[in-house]
Amino acid sequence: MTILTKTLALAIAALALQAQAAPYQSIVPAKSSVTFSYKQMGVAIDGRFKKFAAQVNFDPAKADAAKASFDVELASVDAGSSEADGEVVTKSWFNAAAFPKATFVAKQIKQTAPNQYEVTGALSIKGQTREVKFPMKHTAQGKDGVLTGSFTIKRGDFNIGEGMWAKFDVVANDIQVNFSLTAQLSK
Repeated sequence: MTILTKTLALAIAALALQAQAAPYQSIVPAKSSVTFSYKQMGVAIDGRFKKFAAQVNFDPAKADAAKASFDVELASVDAGSSEADGEVVTKSWFNAAAFPKATFVAKQIKQTAPNQYEVTGALSIKGQTREVKFPMKHTAQGKDGVLTGSFTIKRGDFNIGEGMWAKFDVVANDIQVNFSLTAQLSK
């Protein structure tokens, strides 16, 4: 290897390290998704939220210094039909008029393996806040990064489904939340 080739290789490596050193600081909603699944009368049902926003400062190499918060507009729910969409925003379910957003604030993000992290934070829905912990994966895609993960909540912990819906015989207590967030590096 010539000195010129070695110098060029070192310069390219230094540029690559500098590019990776910049943290992800914005989410691209059009390339991201927040979905959920549950069972109703034993049948698997899937849904999604159409509107959400996130504030992130995440450097995969410095996960312990990361910050992240996430807001989901509950009235943007797509539960599979207009009838279901109308019902789930009512007082018995999300009570979106009084509690328009679900919020997650990360308290700790720690690396567990290459591109694998454990996230712990506070999830607030309908005036109730609970700690959640879940695995998250980072996949680099050019200048973007995709952050994926899932966790299960108990709808009873958040008073989702009150009155005649408080029992879990028709709609299960376990709700799986899945996310895929495309994040962009800071400029």
